[in-house]
Amino acid sequence: MYTYDAFDQRMVEERAAQFRAQVVRRLDGRLTEDAFKPLRLQNGLYMQLHAYMMRVAIPYGLLSSDQVRRLARIARDYDRGYVHFTTRQNVQLNWPRLEDVPAILDELAEVQMHAIQTSGNCIRNITSDPFAGAAADEIADPRPYAEILRQWSTFHPEFAFLPRKFKFAVTGAREDRAAIAVHDVGIRVVEGEGGAIGFAFYVGGGQGRTPILAPCIRPFVPERDLVSYAEAVLRTYNRLGRRDNKYKARIKILVKQTGAEAFARLVEEEHARIKDGPLALTDEDLEPFKRAFRPPPHAVMPAEDPPELVAARLAKDRAFAHWERHNVSPHRVPGYANVSLSLKSRDLPPGDVTSEQLDAVAELADRYAFGRVVVTHRQNLVLTDVARRDLPALHGALAKLGVATPNVGKLTDVVCCPGLDYCNLANARSINVAQDLLARFEDLSALHDLGDMHLNISGCINACGHHHVGHVGILGIDKQGTEHYQLMLGGSSGDEASLGRILGRALTGDEIGGAVERVVVAYLQLRESPQEPFLATYRRLGPAPFKEAVYDAVGA
Repeated sequence: MYTYDAFDQRMVEERAAQFRAQVVRRLDGRLTEDAFKPLRLQNGLYMQLHAYMMRVAIPYGLLSSDQVRRLARIARDYDRGYVHFTTRQNVQLNWPRLEDVPAILDELAEVQMHAIQTSGNCIRNITSDPFAGAAADEIADPRPYAEILRQWSTFHPEFAFLPRKFKFAVTGAREDRAAIAVHDVGIRVVEGEGGAIGFAFYVGGGQGRTPILAPCIRPFVPERDLVSYAEAVLRTYNRLGRRDNKYKARIKILVKQTGAEAFARLVEEEHARIKDGPLALTDEDLEPFKRAFRPPPHAVMPAEDPPELVAARLAKDRAFAHWERHNVSPHRVPGYANVSLSLKSRDLPPGDVTSEQLDAVAELADRYAFGRVVVTHRQNLVLTDVARRDLPALHGALAKLGVATPNVGKLTDVVCCPGLDYCNLANARSINVAQDLLARFEDLSALHDLGDMHLNISGCINACGHHHVGHVGILGIDKQGTEHYQLMLGGSSGDEASLGRILGRALTGDEIGGAVERVVVAYLQLRESPQEPFLATYRRLGPAPFKEAVYDAVGA
């Protein structure tokens, strides 16, 4: 993984020192809250409903075991003993005291972490495929390119105050696991003539108040032009994006109003002026980044599964079999696998993990995964590069830790924002809805018959829970002072991405859980076979039969 050089280290340490002085001035009254607000937001510190919230960047979701341990220690010493992983591969502390934030930043800097540009109208944390570097379907590892973009964008003087916040996602695989269609810029590694590496640029996607899927404005950008083309996109947006109305300030609105073809021409004109300048990447530029992400030293493994794995299956260990089927993914190296750790249980809100669990995960990463942990877009963790012979032992350890629920990609793998329990922007609670649905569908034998079925919940229109791209999406709204929920179906963030459609009238908190149950029952009755996934059934039949199943029961 990328290791800070002396410049990187000095930069984050000096930023922490600057903020320490700003906090002192806020605490002694020399800075008003209005004057302090932009300073704290530049350091990832938000004011939530009850307390401050601090968002820490995890570039492309990758953590070392030492960084995981440090997050555990920070959670114990400065918070309430847990952290929250988000849908954009960040981590949040929900209860830090203002006077402790400088010390937290110092602690983070010691392990090459920071909270820079996790807020504000700038380029935010750059996300990627959680299986990057290890996926069986990967064309090229996207992390070197994500790191190049991170370094280019951090403290970029022209893009520190964009019309609105800006988000990149980069994927190197044939299957999109980075949700590139719903980002301001989605970048996909593609192969050109003779196998040359390049990038397809998708620009103008996003969720929130106006959900839009990004069009591809250029199907092949040569490797040398990665940064210069990204710069051309940002310059065009920075020049033409609206600043008079924050609801119309995102690049998705600009692309939609300008038209994708016309916007692409503007970008090409800008790119022609800068592509042969200092932003052009040479092989010499690229090599250090690619070297930083070279694969770990995998051992040579036999083609067949090792005896330990076969023995576990023969022993009819149903728990292990379910877990291996649903939480273990193919690896590009024979004899290895990628293992997903489910952070979805009735004990904690989705995406939350305790300091004790973090410490244990770090130990398991050292033992089984070359000391690496990855945060996913569905608020889970991944251990890549696990030897398949170690899967039975790893499963046993994860089960004791409470993160071996075999539900990754299934209905109880609920994505959920903090909602009205924490967020002052939310209109409704979301954690209680998630936990109610976990309870309703905790019969795992029934769950496994459902196949892949993604359930996403947001507490407001800002869509931090990505409800627009859930197969089943739930949006909390305020209806005359009462919490209600809109139910939508048919969303997807992967290949053939789609936006969910609202099924009918908003439902009360007492109605929403039963409504989701009726959607599931209807799906089981309507699918052509147990192999037809929910999304295929919905796309084949449309919303009508599901709407009838839900609203005939609750009343139209």
